[in-house]
Amino acid sequence: MTHSILILNGPNLNLLGTRQPEVYGPTTLQDIENLCVTQADALGFTVVFAQTNHEGEMIDMLHAARGTYDGVILNAGAYTHTSIALMDAISSIMLPVIELHLSNIHAREEFRQTSYISKVCIGQICGFGAAGYPLAMQAMADYLGDPL
Repeated sequence: MTHSILILNGPNLNLLGTRQPEVYGPTTLQDIENLCVTQADALGFTVVFAQTNHEGEMIDMLHAARGTYDGVILNAGAYTHTSIALMDAISSIMLPVIELHLSNIHAREEFRQTSYISKVCIGQICGFGAAGYPLAMQAMADYLGDPL
């Protein structure tokens, strides 16, 4: 039996590759999904990759993850800094969640340095661009341990 993880991306990440490439780089969300599929194969994971611009839909996807996945990697985008509802959803699903950001939120504007969701995640990876996704997947594999 292999581990199954949800990689959930939030608002505006569908515009990667064209949105502020000086901050987020030239890599598209499809490129990142391809990286994740390759990493999932290497780790023996099954992975579902999703993106939404809607906070309520993110919450619904997190609720649905309970009992379906072994863990979640979450790039909540701007909702990281604003959503108590998202924080509550993470704490309610009783799954390990890794917070992920392409940019280093701690080196950006002051409002981006606050993360509501970090309080309920097992860890945070930020500042490594697209390479952060395979790093988060390896961290999740280490956290979950051997699926056998």
